[in-house]
Amino acid sequence: MATIDLNSDLGENTPERPVSDDAAMLGVVSSANVSCGFHAGSPEGIRETLLAASRAGVAIGAHPGYRDHENFGRERLDLPAATLQAHVEYQLGALWALARSVGDAVVYVKPHGALYNTTAVDAATAAVVVAAVRAVDPSLVLLGLAGGVALEVADRAGLATAAEAFADRAYTPAGHLVPRSRAGAVLHDADLVARRVVRLVQEGVVEAVDGSDVPVRAESVCVHGDSPGAVGMAAATRAALVDAGVGIAPFVARTRAGARTGPAS
Repeated sequence: MATIDLNSDLGENTPERPVSDDAAMLGVVSSANVSCGFHAGSPEGIRETLLAASRAGVAIGAHPGYRDHENFGRERLDLPAATLQAHVEYQLGALWALARSVGDAVVYVKPHGALYNTTAVDAATAAVVVAAVRAVDPSLVLLGLAGGVALEVADRAGLATAAEAFADRAYTPAGHLVPRSRAGAVLHDADLVARRVVRLVQEGVVEAVDGSDVPVRAESVCVHGDSPGAVGMAAATRAALVDAGVGIAPFVARTRAGARTGPAS
């Protein structure tokens, strides 16, 4: 039976800016990309999401981004390589500690927002992120855009990788995500999204904005937690996959905190 992982970006809520229903989404997805605090979220909120993910049996991934709460990490920052590496390492360490505190462990890394998009096309930035992951814990899996540069850089550096597709984002004919600044970049029709994901899993293609089919091979599919109707969209996608005979499971096995000694020293 074919299987696929469903993931969502969570742990991004603050009292003044609630963006997602983490508790509900954790009942649908199999992996959670949990904010590390630089682009969104608060320490107590992040810890609450980690505890809920652990109790739900959902795999935990670190979701580090640019240090930019104001723009939700969706604006690229021009940082020196040493600064960016330190920022990513700091975020990974913080989430590792919080995950450990709730009796679980971080098993993969997915960069957030502008950092994710930059690593998908810029090898230099990807190399900095990969170096940070290797420095903290080389057993972590890097989750990145299918066909993106980051996966190539990580593979050459010896990191395990997993390719990701997006349920609720439009694709260009070249296989890139349509920038959020363009109309139609984010999809909102739950039935349409569900059908696209089933086709992605079964046929390995996604329909681009011009109507052409783009080959996309992915081990995980993201439904953004901060999109309008996100939980309903994720639930519809999961139901459609199950109806099509597709199993839902984390792309990387969950590892209990006790199985790891912690970040590399």
